[in-house]
Amino acid sequence: MPLPTAEHEVWRYSRIGDLDLTAFTPAPAHTTVEGADGLDAGPELLAELTADLPVHDVFDELSAAHHRTIAIAVPRGRVLTEPIVVTHRVTGSGVAHYPRLVVHGGENSEFTVVERFESDDDDVALVVPRLVLHAGQAARVSYLGLNLLGHRVWQLGHQQATGHRDSTTLLGTVALGGDYARVRTDARCVGQGATTRQVALYYADGDQMHDFRTLQDHVAPRTNSDLLFKGAVQDRAKSVYTGLIRIGEDAKGTAAFQTNRNLTLSEGAWAESVPNLDIRTNDVKCSHASTVGPIDDEQRFYLESRGIPPEVAERLVVLGFFDDVLAALPVGPLRADLRARVAAKLSHRLVEAAT
Repeated sequence: MPLPTAEHEVWRYSRIGDLDLTAFTPAPAHTTVEGADGLDAGPELLAELTADLPVHDVFDELSAAHHRTIAIAVPRGRVLTEPIVVTHRVTGSGVAHYPRLVVHGGENSEFTVVERFESDDDDVALVVPRLVLHAGQAARVSYLGLNLLGHRVWQLGHQQATGHRDSTTLLGTVALGGDYARVRTDARCVGQGATTRQVALYYADGDQMHDFRTLQDHVAPRTNSDLLFKGAVQDRAKSVYTGLIRIGEDAKGTAAFQTNRNLTLSEGAWAESVPNLDIRTNDVKCSHASTVGPIDDEQRFYLESRGIPPEVAERLVVLGFFDDVLAALPVGPLRADLRARVAAKLSHRLVEAAT
């Protein structure tokens, strides 16, 4: 298949034209799994979960050819109090990694999966991860993806989540690393009463670009979805958010909400936000909202008028901007570390501005 181009709507505003696939050779990443002892999915279940994976573009095709799969299945009624942690360590330059994570939650199970992507700053690599998540009837499944890659790594991710009757899925993303980092998320509610929530925090500096494409797909009646994505860009960084709420003809009684907020912290930074609705029935509740702009001058003035230095005031406003996303992430102990990483990016900008 040919490489996609920015002329395709799903790749609009992207940097895909900058990618030279011939510069990378497929190789397995170093992957570790913690907290999943005895939870391997059998070959029959794995084949069932991955039987109908779509092939949208050449990256899906390459993933199908070169993927290394981690398959986790939590049985019916099982509740895990500690998260399952999957860590992909990218090492070396000129390599392309194609990790695939398959997660199945049995009926009335409850658990959290954290997937981390890490690399050194000097490595030039391509990471093409795929997530397949299935939540059975009344299952409660939370997922958090952490992009902590170096600034010379490209990431082209695709997440597919399916929620059955009365299930609850939470898809969280924190994107701080990478050169160009893209995540496409398709969240489908196929069973009556299913609920899905998507939350994301992204912060780009230097020449970074974060790119998000989301789908909230309601197939069954009386389903619910809620999306909250918040990002900040500084220096010459860019971000793109394109989201679609799609409500099918049989999805009466559905409620779906989509919110994207962006802070532009430098003159050269740029953010694009494109929310969309596709509603094919009545008796539904839907809304979408997006904003792109600098820090609220009134908030900064309020803090400065009470004796807080300008740089501290800006830090407080930005960290406060992300608080509701951090609070929604499924793993509480990670919030302090992620907050510190955001503060470090902001401090770097404030130091450069001062000099």
